[in-house]
Amino acid sequence: MPEGDPGANPGPSGNQGLTRRDLLKAGIGAAAALGVLGGAAAISGRVSGAARGSPSTWVAPARYYRKLAKRYVKCQLCPRHCYVAPGARGFCEVRENRRGEYFTLVYGRAASVSIDPVEKKPFFHALPGSPIFSFVTAGCNLECNNCQNYQLSQARPEALPAMDLPPAPLVRMAKQHGCSLIAGTYSEPTVFCEYLLDVAKEGNKRGVRTMMVSSGFTERQPIIDLCRELTAIKIDLKSMRHRFYKSNSQGALKPVLSSVELVKKQGVWLEIVCLVIPTLNDSEAEIKDLARWVRTHVGVDVPLHFSRFHPAYKLTRLPPTPYKTLTRCAAIARAEGLHYVYVGNVPDARDQATRCPKCATIVIGRQNFSITARHLEDGRCASCRQPIPGIWS
Repeated sequence: MPEGDPGANPGPSGNQGLTRRDLLKAGIGAAAALGVLGGAAAISGRVSGAARGSPSTWVAPARYYRKLAKRYVKCQLCPRHCYVAPGARGFCEVRENRRGEYFTLVYGRAASVSIDPVEKKPFFHALPGSPIFSFVTAGCNLECNNCQNYQLSQARPEALPAMDLPPAPLVRMAKQHGCSLIAGTYSEPTVFCEYLLDVAKEGNKRGVRTMMVSSGFTERQPIIDLCRELTAIKIDLKSMRHRFYKSNSQGALKPVLSSVELVKKQGVWLEIVCLVIPTLNDSEAEIKDLARWVRTHVGVDVPLHFSRFHPAYKLTRLPPTPYKTLTRCAAIARAEGLHYVYVGNVPDARDQATRCPKCATIVIGRQNFSITARHLEDGRCASCRQPIPGIWS
């Protein structure tokens, strides 16, 4: 399931009509955040080296902004291009204008860390079966109505307990726990871009590869800079309709499509996820449009995952996505010529296996994030020697 990705129309129940600011003013955001980090604290308690830090240790100069008159700044990190007055913050709530200088408030400020299987991200063609050290800060530059991690993504940094975990200690911690992979994930790593970049640079020095799980709602230059350091990027392509992005995520489609193309052009391993939400983005026409766009713009070998929606946050009126809807989406994508199409967040292993597009041999078998079969030799199908694209060693 896409981590922190869901987005759909608000329903009659839950927090319909309430914005992130309303929740914060009501104190709901902080209380909910403490609930989430009760679990995260338990994880950090098992992970040695975590420590509390003071807010001043987490403030660092931001990149990607332009200074304007009267000490205003224009953020150039994401397509919102927030104009930020002195003393104010951008939409993401983690970047602040201090007397005409822009700062990130979450550098080294890990709100949660955990160890996951890489398949959970999901990356299916990047070192299958490997554990990946996952970290996140507060904040997001979208507000998806059914975000499953809204306690993290929609909170201000000061509302969440956090660990003092700069890049070098984070990489050391990952290695101490047997992880050769690190992921910026759970919320939107774009908003902690400086932190993620320096983690990736440090990891590259120490033989640890870094990945990013993103919405793709990011400006061009940050993506180029990230691609110089990252091993793989997963982008959530939520819909092929601009109105969906506008009404459900307070975002836009065009910048995400540009990001997908740019990551592919930069040569970084790319996988795409579409969270399928009943009645909102599951029509045959839209799924065909998505599959055709992927085929035409990034190629038939880019893995495409269709993941099951579960009710969350402001979207609780809709049921979980029926399994037959997901298999229908996968069948449409395969009929459009895509080689590697998967169904996620379901127990059936048939649509989680990687099959050779030439002879149909299962080259990687999966069940519930576990690897059940391997028939790859040097990145090729063991049966017919067809190259299978991915990162296998």
